Amino acid sequence: MVIYTCTMNPAIDLFIETERMEAGKVNRTLANEIQANGKGVNVSLVMKKLGLSSTALGFTGGFTGRYIRDYLTEQGVANNFVEVAGLTRINVFTKVNTSNQEFKLVNQGPTVSREAQDELLRQIWEMAENDYIVVSGSLPKGVDPGILTELAKISKERGIKAVFDVSHPAVLDTLSYQPYLLKPNDEELAEWFGLTGLTREHSLLYGRRLIHLGAKNVLLSLGSKGAVYIAENLSAWFCSAPKGRVVNTAGAGDTLLGSFLTGLVNGQNIKDNLARSVAAGSSTAFKSGLTDFSDVEELKKHIQVQKMEV
Repeated sequence: MVIYTCTMNPAIDLFIETERMEAGKVNRTLANEIQANGKGVNVSLVMKKLGLSSTALGFTGGFTGRYIRDYLTEQGVANNFVEVAGLTRINVFTKVNTSNQEFKLVNQGPTVSREAQDELLRQIWEMAENDYIVVSGSLPKGVDPGILTELAKISKERGIKAVFDVSHPAVLDTLSYQPYLLKPNDEELAEWFGLTGLTREHSLLYGRRLIHLGAKNVLLSLGSKGAVYIAENLSAWFCSAPKGRVVNTAGAGDTLLGSFLTGLVNGQNIKDNLARSVAAGSSTAFKSGLTDFSDVEELKKHIQVQKMEV
């Protein structure tokens, strides 16, 4: 069994902390940090921290793409990205202390050719039965959302366990191929089903609807409210989130997914797995980068997991 992550639009993320942000003035930073990023990249890094190896796939280009590949190699994460023309994108996240605001500037990234897409699909076709493929993040320019259905179809035919953490509503078209796990957040789930908001009752109702439509497992991120997990048999658990000072939310959902998937692969008890995963996601939100898991056990003490009933 091999785990693969697929990040079609990875990035270098520049995290900045500044006391204030004023238009037309030079705003001096208090701190900055550069990280190889992308949702699937983060999942690979989180799983590596937990002792689970994976191979990172996707598209990279130019010196920025090389930075991501080199960083993953340094961290002991195998990778086999398809090289494309252009430069892998750079995103900027700025935390402004005086206003307690977070600004996210996310670029589009390079255009990916059909030839490069076919090469990625070939890589997935060559995976073995019971391998995992975790498809996370946005789609780059040139890539039709229908590629998600292509990936799901190949996974079904090859007996690969497909995991999707993709905001595009086209991910719903993958459900007829029974993906192993779907991980939306509350805003995405509400958008998919035309809701203006999502109550806890809605999260259970529409999360179970995803199961009825074909997903085998659903992990729903609720941000600062915690998470909900729904199994194939429709049993469901709610997990609260610990309180803390949020530094940066980028990567929190990826940490939740990487940690939870590690627990599933290792056969960990669902309640313990969900609590650890929410604590890990919160730990990432309370830092400028991904969690090192040093505070996860302490954060777990402030978490409650309860079974949800209809």
